[in-house]
Amino acid sequence: MNTLWILFWTFLKIGLFSIGGGYAVIPLIQEQVVESCGWISAKTFSDIITISQMTPGPLAVNTSTFVGLQIAGIGGAVAATAGCVLCGVVISLALFRFFRKHQDSSYIFELLKGLKSASLGLIISAAATILLLALFGSQTIKPEDMLHNLNLPAALLFLAGFFILRRKKCGPVLLMLLCGGAGLFFYL
Repeated sequence: MNTLWILFWTFLKIGLFSIGGGYAVIPLIQEQVVESCGWISAKTFSDIITISQMTPGPLAVNTSTFVGLQIAGIGGAVAATAGCVLCGVVISLALFRFFRKHQDSSYIFELLKGLKSASLGLIISAAATILLLALFGSQTIKPEDMLHNLNLPAALLFLAGFFILRRKKCGPVLLMLLCGGAGLFFYL
């Protein structure tokens, strides 16, 4: 199989099982592109997620575009993005018709509550993965190695950013610009 078809098929599967969207899809994309296919490293994936958050558009679409571009250039970006959105469009149209017909059903309400819980678990998993990669450079780390592997500038930026976001009236865009500037200071 050629690379474009593999990219399309991989992201079609991701799009099909991306319940919850947004951050909930990160573990699924990571499992496919980092662990199963081995196309990129966990560090590169973390960088792609960061870039995807800063660009307009849905996270899964941006991530698929960046991964496709990294693997096979413009054609890869188109194939991965098309695969990612195709299932969502088809399923959204079908669900719209179904929910419109059964909008007052208590079963539908309970189903959606269960899906919200699953999405929350996926979001927490993605946040933990990104946090571990940013602070320790690895997805898994032994407790005894935490202090030795701690990226102190990243930890300080994380704590400062968290404090500013929670305590001050600072929007996420300004916070990203501030942390980006501080990152330049720390890492250059």
